[in-house]
Amino acid sequence: MFKALIINQAEDNSISANVEEVSEDQLPQDGEVDISVEYSTVNYKDGLCLNGLGRLVKTYPHVPGVDFAGSVITSSDDRYKPGDKVIMHGWRGGEIRWGGYATRANEKADWLTPLPKGLSSFEAMCLGTAGFTAMLAIKRLEDDGMSPESGEILVTGAGGGVGSVATILLASKGYKVAAMTGRAEVADYLIGLGASRIVTREEMLNDPGKVLESSIWGGCIDSVGGALMGRILKQLNYGAGLASLGNAAGVELSGNIMPFLLRGVNVFGIDSVACPMEKRAEIWQALAVEMPKSSISQMVKEIGLAELPAYGKQILEGQVRGRIVVDVNK
Repeated sequence: MFKALIINQAEDNSISANVEEVSEDQLPQDGEVDISVEYSTVNYKDGLCLNGLGRLVKTYPHVPGVDFAGSVITSSDDRYKPGDKVIMHGWRGGEIRWGGYATRANEKADWLTPLPKGLSSFEAMCLGTAGFTAMLAIKRLEDDGMSPESGEILVTGAGGGVGSVATILLASKGYKVAAMTGRAEVADYLIGLGASRIVTREEMLNDPGKVLESSIWGGCIDSVGGALMGRILKQLNYGAGLASLGNAAGVELSGNIMPFLLRGVNVFGIDSVACPMEKRAEIWQALAVEMPKSSISQMVKEIGLAELPAYGKQILEGQVRGRIVVDVNK
């Protein structure tokens, strides 16, 4: 038996979530690796799964948890042996397959990433998909030529998980970071993470309707999308790039093509779910080396399994600041 947060759907489609004792034979049986889960985390997708939204969960009962880190118990794959530390995220784990909100998991070896030296399981989940995505975006923009000399970098949705990690990483690399948020109460928090100034959401949404605006940004990490993304493109410096990795403000893109034609700006789509394993390992190694460990405690709150339903609602309402780490044994 092991402990898990189980969600069920009633006949009226309402969702319930309870911590239960579960038999091992209820775990998926098609994975090569059995894992003792140590920590998980809360992502926006987890909020959707916990509340039965987004059509992410196909069958019930279900164990959510997009990310987790832990130790290998048994493995029929030669790449892993008992005691090895591993990270799981992406590949629709926690959505169509049982995830990390449990003390045990069964996974396919091809989906696991060895925990890099320099990171603990706890630290890996302080970063999780959010941290991975932030580093993936930064590396993609830097491959395109972004550097501290490019100018101020705009981070939208900065109070969330991706935005918090991106702010820390950029500041530690010597970038000037403009942190955009719609929550005035997180301004001091963002300055503490390394932002050089705060940009309000209202300020950015006040679009004068021009085809192009004055060049302001040397790059952008955008987790908001929607109309805001269209305006940011009009404010990018010549040759600058925008990494698109979220749609908090909607999936529609409004704007015009003149920023591409007259300023040569670029938009890069950032996907963490099906990111190839070689790149995945590279990004986790970069996080182990480049993420300032002293900054982690500033952005993390630790909870137990029983607290997950409440935080699943809060993250959907935009009320979660930074990162939430789940001690599944708590």
